[in-house]
Amino acid sequence: MSIPASQTKISLRVYPNAVRNEVVGFADGVLRVRVSASPVKGKANKELIAFLSRCLGVGKERLSMVKGHTSRNKVIAIKGLTQEETLKRLLPG
Repeated sequence: MSIPASQTKISLRVYPNAVRNEVVGFADGVLRVRVSASPVKGKANKELIAFLSRCLGVGKERLSMVKGHTSRNKVIAIKGLTQEETLKRLLPG
């Protein structure tokens, strides 16, 4: 019998075609993220997952897009981190 891994869901507002990938801030329960890829054929989504993976220090396989595949508003699930740990790793200071 295995213990289910903890999972956190975070809401994001994604801004594609940015100069660089960066976390812009967190307000009203939504994390704002800029990605350099364009929103064509899922490029921005792939870039977002890769960027969040690097920022969080977890493998891409631990991140999944729950909602918003074709929208700027997305919900990402992260396995193995609490919401507090996730925001601490993503937000400066």
